[in-house]
Amino acid sequence: MFNDIGPLELVTLVVLAVLVFGPEKLPKMIQDVTRTIRKIREFSESAKADIREELGPEFKDFEFEDLNPKTFIRKQLDNDDLGLKEIRNGFDLKKEMAEVTDAVHGRESESAASAASVASSASSASSSGTVDMTKKREKPEPDERPPFDADAT
Repeated sequence: MFNDIGPLELVTLVVLAVLVFGPEKLPKMIQDVTRTIRKIREFSESAKADIREELGPEFKDFEFEDLNPKTFIRKQLDNDDLGLKEIRNGFDLKKEMAEVTDAVHGRESESAASAASVASSASSASSSGTVDMTKKREKPEPDERPPFDADAT
């Protein structure tokens, strides 16, 4: 709970507590706080036990930590009933991004070169309706504004 409090901060809190509550009231305040924390913990433990009891035997391995999305995803990735590791290993994001970058800059990568040869043979078969994405776009005039699309705003 207080993992990130350093020794200087702890001393500052103790001095501040002595100044605010006084040396006479401070022990009673500490007892009241610890009693309140203990009651909250007991209440949460009884609530967890009631929930487990109501869920029944099919949820006997249910853990409340699984409700945290990060924990749930990590547990599902380790389980791998859905074959997610195979999908994740088969997808190379760096390679995909390099191909997109090469296509945007007009360069041909290894896999894009084979795809381009297939595309060029297909485009030679039917040249109508094809768009050359490698052609550079002409720059608009400085005064010219882009077209306005009311649906996009």
